[in-house]
Amino acid sequence: MKTIVIIPTYNELNNIQRLVPELLELYPLLHILVVDDNSPDGTADLVDQLSQKDERVKLIKRSGKMGLGTAYVAGFKYALENNYDAVIQMDADFSHDPKEIKNFLELIPIYDLVIGSRYIYGVRVINWPIRRLLLSYFANLYTRIITGLPVKDGTGGFKCIRREVLQSIDLDSIHSNGYSFQIEINFIAWKKKFKLTEMPIVFVDRVKGTSKMSKKIVREAVFMVWKLRIQSLLGTFN
Repeated sequence: MKTIVIIPTYNELNNIQRLVPELLELYPLLHILVVDDNSPDGTADLVDQLSQKDERVKLIKRSGKMGLGTAYVAGFKYALENNYDAVIQMDADFSHDPKEIKNFLELIPIYDLVIGSRYIYGVRVINWPIRRLLLSYFANLYTRIITGLPVKDGTGGFKCIRREVLQSIDLDSIHSNGYSFQIEINFIAWKKKFKLTEMPIVFVDRVKGTSKMSKKIVREAVFMVWKLRIQSLLGTFN
């Protein structure tokens, strides 16, 4: 399957200069799309240089810091326009292990959406403060209870999605970010009867750079699950 890895970035120069070469070496057939929100640290400039040396590397440079959700939507549209069969969502900060991608590639011919799960077999998170771990764990429990989504890690950002799922979604109507973006995409795919599965991953907190987590992202997720439940009851989900 023709597959592209979508990596949203904002000030991830130190990570992206290691991640892109590693992905290219591990997976010669994969393409990589970096969606950069005009990082002042020169992330986009580096990716542009890499793209000139290797046609597998692509860049979308946006005008400002517009958020993770819209970055993925831009990447999804690019993937559809350029006839990719599947996309992989991945963070730039090595919290998602590049070596796990081979497992996504083995499962995506069978399933429509493969979610890298931190919680399917216990808790597989390294170096998070206990407060953040509890927030993430109970956010996922809250999501399952309110929406009925049968996924233990509905907020995780390491996943692989077939083009048929993306084609079925009105991407222009997606404006959520962070946790809520991940929940929304998973929920829509589930309600549209696509085949979802979770595979275990180990999540390691970033070593370089700064986390983009904020109270706004958490609040958005809290309200998103109720929005999805109501839309589902009314039959008006995306």
